[in-house]
Amino acid sequence: MTAFEEMGVLPEIAKAVEDMDWMLPTDVQAEAIPLILGGGDVLMAAETGSGKTGAFCLPILQTVWETLKDIESGKATTSKASPQSSPHWTMSLFDRGRALAVTPDGLRCQSREQREWHGCRATKGVQGSGKFYYEATVTDEGLCRVGWSMPQANLDLGTDKFGFGFGGTGKKSNAKQFDSYGEPFGMHDVIGCLLDLTNAEIRFTKNGVDLGQAFSLNAQQKSSIFFPAVVLKNAEMAFNFGAQPFKHSPPEGYIAISAAPKSSTRDNTVSGNRQSGVDNLKPANNAPQTIIIEPSRELAEQTFNQIQKFKKHLDNPKVRELLLIGGVNVKEQISALNSGIDIVVGTPGRLEDLIQGGYLSLTHCRFFVLDEADGLLKQGYTELIDRLHRQIPKITCDGRRLQMIVCSATLHAFEVKKLADRLMHFPTWVDLKGEDAVPETVHHVVVMVDPQKDKSWQLLRTHIRTDGVHYRDNVKPGNNTAETLSEAVKILKGEYCVSAIREHKMDRAIIFCRTKIDCDNLESYLKSIGSNEFTCVCLHGDRKPQERKANLEKFKRQEVKFLICTDVAARGLDITGLPFMINITLPDEKSNYVHRIGRVGRAERMGLAISLVSSVPEKVWYHGEWCSSRGRNCSNTNLTDQGGCCIWYNEPRYLGEIEDHLNVTIQQVGPDIKVPLNEFDGKVTYGEKKVNSGTGYQNHVAQMAPAVSQLAGLESKAQLIYLRRHMNVGKSV
Repeated sequence: MTAFEEMGVLPEIAKAVEDMDWMLPTDVQAEAIPLILGGGDVLMAAETGSGKTGAFCLPILQTVWETLKDIESGKATTSKASPQSSPHWTMSLFDRGRALAVTPDGLRCQSREQREWHGCRATKGVQGSGKFYYEATVTDEGLCRVGWSMPQANLDLGTDKFGFGFGGTGKKSNAKQFDSYGEPFGMHDVIGCLLDLTNAEIRFTKNGVDLGQAFSLNAQQKSSIFFPAVVLKNAEMAFNFGAQPFKHSPPEGYIAISAAPKSSTRDNTVSGNRQSGVDNLKPANNAPQTIIIEPSRELAEQTFNQIQKFKKHLDNPKVRELLLIGGVNVKEQISALNSGIDIVVGTPGRLEDLIQGGYLSLTHCRFFVLDEADGLLKQGYTELIDRLHRQIPKITCDGRRLQMIVCSATLHAFEVKKLADRLMHFPTWVDLKGEDAVPETVHHVVVMVDPQKDKSWQLLRTHIRTDGVHYRDNVKPGNNTAETLSEAVKILKGEYCVSAIREHKMDRAIIFCRTKIDCDNLESYLKSIGSNEFTCVCLHGDRKPQERKANLEKFKRQEVKFLICTDVAARGLDITGLPFMINITLPDEKSNYVHRIGRVGRAERMGLAISLVSSVPEKVWYHGEWCSSRGRNCSNTNLTDQGGCCIWYNEPRYLGEIEDHLNVTIQQVGPDIKVPLNEFDGKVTYGEKKVNSGTGYQNHVAQMAPAVSQLAGLESKAQLIYLRRHMNVGKSV
């Protein structure tokens, strides 16, 4: 039995993990996998490269497969808890609004949507003649409307001519006509719903008191099928169709609707999701069990690929996964959804488009996963996440509670804590990272770029093309203005980057730039050097999706040596054994420093992160909402307080904030960028696992050898003394 199997992971999944050379679970996997398999909500944070993706993908994949297996074997449909197999009348798991939950016994409905109404109909109805009765009890405060619905009615009961409702505000409604009737009702009140097909009328009772006729049915309406129905807004109601004794006996001549003769009973034929007011039924195939949201295409693809590896040995039934990202033909994605999908991994924009279009249903969602949640929130997707969460029923069709899993580089961000408090159900925190910290496998150093001391930029005939913020300024060698020094910093950083690569013989590194134009300029400069030692590709938001994907694959396959990118690639990209990382400019957010340098030093391999820090202020682009083109071909070099799109960037200040945040002093090295290895506890090879040698561990053993030998001798003497005394006592007895 493998270590993963001991945690309850299926042998087939454990074998796939073993094929990937995962012998032991990481700390975060050991904590999170049992919790998720146990059915709980989980918040997890751990250092980059710690196996967070496996920590949530493995148990989700297993649960989805087991659910499919139960359905295939009939367990899911023959269970006593399943309303679909009950001999009694129940509320439908399928003919319901997207944010309305139905309990396993089918006798309680709940909606926590506060701005929209969501309805549901029963699994059976009546037609022909007879007098029928059922009870609905208000079990939680909120807005509700209960009554009778024809098959062609929308789920917002009473808002078209085919539905007849009685609401808690004391109004009866049909065809959007709301009239006073009876009296208001609320918590614990029991509403009796009466349908008299013989006399063609509908009436209601409140706590056993007859409120009189509510609706008179015409001949066409009388001949229709009538289903018990409800619509809720942030409310809950329980139903009794007659399987249990009624709290209030129905009026004379009425029978429990569950006792209706077979000749009068009709089944609700809706087997997929029906949205309120829409007759076009969507097949249940487009309702996956799992929705995983990633902040970028690259991360979505990475998670999707991991799932495919984990499910390699899972069969009978097959788990079907789908990647939903931009830049891919949406018709192909819709076709895949309609053919049946169990797990969806996607980016927010494409997910929202397909959900709003009705192509992706949330009715059967069992797992709602936010990966790199702090990144999603910073990108402005808070409202979308809240909206999707409201639309997902909190109780699934098989009676399980929705599980929410949130992964974040840090759980200590205020926005993440707020989201957890708002959406999650008593989550367990798996925080093996604590406050931001740099992994021990990462050596990180700072190189100060001082154009006042290093004047080599004045002598360069060719250099990196700069970002153009100073094209209107009088910039020239010998001019000591802030603008000239700022331009000099941009030039020197290009040279220092090349020097760092050559000094450390880098054959593989990620290079982070602050803006997309900086990335493009550095890519052009490295290629212009014309040497195989500087092969590179770019990764940022202005590159087309296919180009981004191809560039990332080239770098992973080591067809090129350097990946130049913005912070879009700072989160989650898993490239094992990456030895080097260069910050051309420090990030303005402290946490992004940790995200960036976390690209190296993964899987216990050593990594070196070098940050080039300007000693003087640098003028840079800063395009906000006020910029009509959001940076595309923008030439407004005025400062933002003058209506422009530039700011002065103070890297020493950001460096100080990063050091305060990490509670460390980052070592500074000179312009030659030589990093003394003896400062880092022995010799290392970046990109490889650390091997202690030389003056470290061996000397320690040698120093301890005499003491260990002495202890061994003392232990031997103590044992001999004990044996002698024991033998003497035995003889005397």
